[in-house]
Amino acid sequence: MADVLSILSANYKAAGLTVPSKTPYVAVDPNLYEGSWSGKYANNKSFNISVSNVDGFRAKVHYQSDGTSKYQDVLIKDGGFRIGDTKFALVQQGTALIANVVTDPATGATYLDKAYATQKT
Repeated sequence: MADVLSILSANYKAAGLTVPSKTPYVAVDPNLYEGSWSGKYANNKSFNISVSNVDGFRAKVHYQSDGTSKYQDVLIKDGGFRIGDTKFALVQQGTALIANVVTDPATGATYLDKAYATQKT
């Protein structure tokens, strides 16, 4: 039961950090997003994000980092999307800011791990 409550608590905290956008979903240029993205966090952990099948504002995404592998259909809005606890934000063509919410298993504290990713088409 404690695990369920800690998961709910963590998600509640993460949900409170998001600011709702009032802009509508619009079609994006697939060339800006499709392909393989990679980078390294400050702790030297590498990550890879594969974006495919961009159609309008929808895409299929695969995120991999340090034993974590997530597949998800995403909606692209305001130049970015979320996959699990990870936010992808396009900074400029070929560069994206990746922000990942990490929970310390010892203390339960959460922190934001940020890194830049570069696109390989």
